[in-house]
Amino acid sequence: MADITEWVVEDQNFWDKTGKAVARRNLWISIPCLLCGFAVWMIWGVITVQMLNLGFPFTQAELFTLSSIAGLSGATFRIPSTFFIRIAGGRNSVIYTTALLMIPAIGTGIALQDKDTSLWVFQLMALLSGFGGGNFASSMSNISFFYPKRLQGTALGLNAGLGNFGVTTMQILVPLVMTAGIFGGESMTLVNSSGTLIGKIPAGTETFIHNAGYVWLVILIPLVLVGWFGMNNIVNPAVTPNPGNPLTAVVKVTGLLSVAFVTAAVGVYLILPAPSGLALNKWIILPLIIAATILLLKFLTRGQLRQNLDRQYKIFNNKHTWAMTVIYTMTFGSFIGFSSAFPLAMQIIFGYTHVPGPDGVLVHTAVNPNGPSALMYSWIGPFVGALVRPIGGWVSDKLGGAKVTQIISVVMVISALGVAYYMAAAYRSATPEEFFVPYFVLFVVLFAASGVGNGSTFRTIAVVFDREQAGPALGWTSAVAAYGSFIIPIVFGDQIKATTPEYALYGFVAFYVICIVLNWWFYLRPNAYVKNP
Repeated sequence: MADITEWVVEDQNFWDKTGKAVARRNLWISIPCLLCGFAVWMIWGVITVQMLNLGFPFTQAELFTLSSIAGLSGATFRIPSTFFIRIAGGRNSVIYTTALLMIPAIGTGIALQDKDTSLWVFQLMALLSGFGGGNFASSMSNISFFYPKRLQGTALGLNAGLGNFGVTTMQILVPLVMTAGIFGGESMTLVNSSGTLIGKIPAGTETFIHNAGYVWLVILIPLVLVGWFGMNNIVNPAVTPNPGNPLTAVVKVTGLLSVAFVTAAVGVYLILPAPSGLALNKWIILPLIIAATILLLKFLTRGQLRQNLDRQYKIFNNKHTWAMTVIYTMTFGSFIGFSSAFPLAMQIIFGYTHVPGPDGVLVHTAVNPNGPSALMYSWIGPFVGALVRPIGGWVSDKLGGAKVTQIISVVMVISALGVAYYMAAAYRSATPEEFFVPYFVLFVVLFAASGVGNGSTFRTIAVVFDREQAGPALGWTSAVAAYGSFIIPIVFGDQIKATTPEYALYGFVAFYVICIVLNWWFYLRPNAYVKNP
């Protein structure tokens, strides 16, 4: 499609005659691109469960780190992705970054065909899966430019909410395609029982785990072609001053992604435990990764690219950037982090019996024959969270984003405390399945609340910032929040190893309370900076 040079969507006549149709076309191509991004990014939450069931020679803690690595790289890739639209154009950025998803899809399929594949290979594939996580920032920034402010809550809610269905789509599709040899290759035999949407699969069943990677090529190849012919770049001073030709855009995007790849890879090495890494404190290294990525992007760029970045870096001088970063981390960080950790945590807590060993310390090695299948149930939480996200945006357009955010924050505190209670009870029981129903219901409520909050916080951002800063602010807040996909799995892994999984939830609750106070101070108190935007 041709570049668009005239784009004044706040003008009602222009919107009705021209803008609406163009915006809708770009939105409905953007959604499946983002869906595939989420699917490839979050795929390790399901793959690691099946690796455990197939007897791959890795510990539970090592499997948790694969989801964490994908989470960290995806969040780090979002930092440069925040600025892609201004420097490369929406169509160029979205289509190229969607095409990049084929690299981890193919690599993961190859690696999974052999149980003797080294751990570092899976770690590299998890790192590359982060391409999918990075795509969110550029996708949301792009769509924000196509819609007038009065409709951005709904439009961004649809893009993000239906894009988030990539998690659910992956959690339903991948277990199903692993049951048949549709892409060739040798099968493996389940050591432990597994499952799909339609029921349990007994131990001894043949499984084609490598299909988890290859299946995405069937979707990605036609999707890239549709996007190439159906999307637009908005070429004007406020959106993309000079995207250049598609090849130039690819070079610029590749260069910025390379910076994030290096900082993410170094960060993973510093954080991972020996022998994979140096086991340095993650709470210190994580901010250093973010800072290093921002500074390197600034000092390694030149000319017009540097000027564009400098202009967008002005968001860091706005106090609302920092307030909304923290608040959005509560909502999206929780959604994406729980989506990543939920399947494996469920498998470990309810799929094994927990009984005292000879020294009195709990032992978690005996398979629980009555345990629920994680792959049968884990898709429901992300499904509900994604389903209600557009509703959160729509309601916030009517009532105000901050008010909706405040209500769901309280719901998140209550449901997280309930999850902690039943998680602790299950992890100290020889029959953990007795606590599964209340645990699961409360976790779904937690997912739903975070989904509504995703929509409400984006509505607040769209109103608080001007048109030029709204896109970068959306991308930046989503980048930092995406580190929830790193923090939550690794915290769960640490606390499960320490036999106190409920402590993870207590820490999240403390953070939610801080966000409640921050949201009230900035947007709800009588003299708020911006009243209930």
